[in-house]
Amino acid sequence: MRATRPLALASAGALALSACGGGGESVDTGGGGGGGGDNVLVAAVAAQPDQFDPHVTSAYPSFQVLENVYDTLVVPNGEDLTMEPSLATEWETSEDGLTWTFTLRDDVTFHDGSEFDAADVVYSYNRIIDEELNNAYRFSTVESVEAVDPQTVEITVSQPTPNLPALIGGFKGMAILPEGAAEEYDLTTEAVGTGPFTLESSDASSTELAAYEDYWGGAPSIDGVEFRYITEPAAALTALENGEVQWTDNIPPQQIESLEGDDAVELVTTPSVDYWYMSMNYAREPFGNPLVRQAIATAVDRGAVTEAARFGAAEPNQTAIPEDSFYYYDYAPFEPSVEEATALLQQAGVQTPITMGLMVTDEFPETVTAAQVIASQLEPIGINVDVQTVDFATWLDRQAQGDFDAFLLGWLGNIDPFDYYHAQHITDGSSNYQGYSNPEVDRLLTAAATETDEDARKELYDQAATLIVDDVSYLYLYNPDVVQAWTPGLEGYRIRADKAINFEEVELP
Repeated sequence: MRATRPLALASAGALALSACGGGGESVDTGGGGGGGGDNVLVAAVAAQPDQFDPHVTSAYPSFQVLENVYDTLVVPNGEDLTMEPSLATEWETSEDGLTWTFTLRDDVTFHDGSEFDAADVVYSYNRIIDEELNNAYRFSTVESVEAVDPQTVEITVSQPTPNLPALIGGFKGMAILPEGAAEEYDLTTEAVGTGPFTLESSDASSTELAAYEDYWGGAPSIDGVEFRYITEPAAALTALENGEVQWTDNIPPQQIESLEGDDAVELVTTPSVDYWYMSMNYAREPFGNPLVRQAIATAVDRGAVTEAARFGAAEPNQTAIPEDSFYYYDYAPFEPSVEEATALLQQAGVQTPITMGLMVTDEFPETVTAAQVIASQLEPIGINVDVQTVDFATWLDRQAQGDFDAFLLGWLGNIDPFDYYHAQHITDGSSNYQGYSNPEVDRLLTAAATETDEDARKELYDQAATLIVDDVSYLYLYNPDVVQAWTPGLEGYRIRADKAINFEEVELP
């Protein structure tokens, strides 16, 4: 999701950021931790983090945890996702737009006791850039990151980059680590942030955090957080109703309406900035043939898929960006039609029946439901879908290896249009697992990334989206709502459109 964050699902950015997660060995990073004590929040989540290195992971379950452990220079406002101060107290740009200067907080310590300063920012950003880690594409215009003095960082860009704050602050994949952290710690199992909670332990059943008493924003009111992995939504809801957990985002979609009048839980929904999609592997024939992809896009009834997967808590959309955004593009060229889809397959010159493996994960059950509906819709045109349900760790690994015909997931936590389109569709993009390449799309996305006029920027993204949709680089399905529930009386938690889970200000009843 950041289920890919990215999810990819999704970055997350998407989420995910393929922002989903699963797998991993039991680890103990020292200290006490949650354990479900009287003043520990127990949160039921669907999947296990794949690892804890914020610069490497793209899994949303990892970022659910890391949101509470790490900080970025700037951070999305919980109301409208505009950027506001975090580790940086203020920033300014030069008149030509090529130099960004960030003033840093001077009262911050990392969880290992070391003091935060500009050298940590330089180290963190250069680590991402030099090692070409997951989010290096976010620095595509950055020429240098330098410490002017211990409390000042200067970022020089080759072209005006108006969305730089969103690029470096949109999610915790851009977290600031202590200088030299990757050499001193095993960041896959350990975390050394500046956030409100410390990572204490993680195993196959839960991840435990403890309140960081020296947090620059003030120590949390609760003693810790226990993220408990409950894959089945009905079980997560039952645990909430029984008082075994106090918060969950794993709600059975078919029960959302009935829960709205249930005094036993506090249910809140809000439109998200996420999208869910299917993508096909261009290296696997016949899916490299655009007519085959267009036939599949024509056979899929997005409304039926959305209703089955989300029971009304989502809006079908043939592009990525949801309707309430300035960058929404009302473009829907595919009308469900068995006849037209069959004609496109015949035009493609392929022999049916075709078998297509569709990779999903039961750690995000809506992917399984959506895949089953898509399978029933593709059967009449001679495409037999093999729904391959795997754990999320396997899903991520197979995606990275190109071991799929097609997969289904989502991108979470998108803030800027750059998050929705760039890494997923530019040639050789870090999240372009499908192998899409269109020189005109490359030109448009590159130009949009540095366009300072908002209307002109939207036009560039609209043009790119037209080609991406027509080429079926992604077969977009829907934009879901954020749906979360917690025990009545829990205070200080705020649901967010980017699905960032932050328990810093929570107070238990």
